[in-house]
Amino acid sequence: MTTIPTRGQIRLQKFLSGAGVCSRRRAEVYIAEGRVAVNGQVVTELGTKVDPESDDVMFDGHRVTLAESHVYIALNKPPGYVTSCLQKQETTVMELVAVDQRVFPVGRLDKPSCGLLLMTSDGGLHQRLSHPSFDHEKEYDVACDRPVSDADLDAMRRGMVITGRKTRPAKVKRLSDRRFLIILQEGRNRQIRRMAEMLGNRVVLLRRIRIAHIHLGDLAEGRWRYLTEEEKKALLHQEET
Repeated sequence: MTTIPTRGQIRLQKFLSGAGVCSRRRAEVYIAEGRVAVNGQVVTELGTKVDPESDDVMFDGHRVTLAESHVYIALNKPPGYVTSCLQKQETTVMELVAVDQRVFPVGRLDKPSCGLLLMTSDGGLHQRLSHPSFDHEKEYDVACDRPVSDADLDAMRRGMVITGRKTRPAKVKRLSDRRFLIILQEGRNRQIRRMAEMLGNRVVLLRRIRIAHIHLGDLAEGRWRYLTEEEKKALLHQEET
């Protein structure tokens, strides 16, 4: 079934994402698997469009509606939690946040790491903020098990080749002989830990303290808060620019 496009219609995968069901890419899989129905008919065509005001959309037999307002959350992730909606035999960050709407973690913070993690029910924003092309700053407080030399800090500032590709230049500030702040504008997998390993060192503490203009502040470990209106507006504005 393919509906006739009208001014108020949007693609079905965008609707599912905006409703907080899943990402757009995952929605395409669900549609192809026949798990989505519109007005009582199973839809498998990815080009299908729906009218959020009048069409009845069901996913796995449950009615789906666009949220009247999305939620935007800052979580202080403790070590040991996996940044995922679902992962077998693992404790995920989803267990730390209790809200009525389905939320997604934005980006990743690996299991041993801690600190600021954004979560939102806004599927479209989640996808765009998680994309590697979105180069917002991320600031980390890092401690190593051995002293970090000035030469090591300079190497991280200039960029290092890890997994066959050079990292982007970073801002680095020493805090002590084994501790430093680093600001990245990319989110490669285990980037800081791999840079330390390349320098013959090992990260023993990695805490993210800022994402763009949003700061961890004194938010207790394992606790979360809603973004302020100012933080939310700035985040949405930055995403659109």
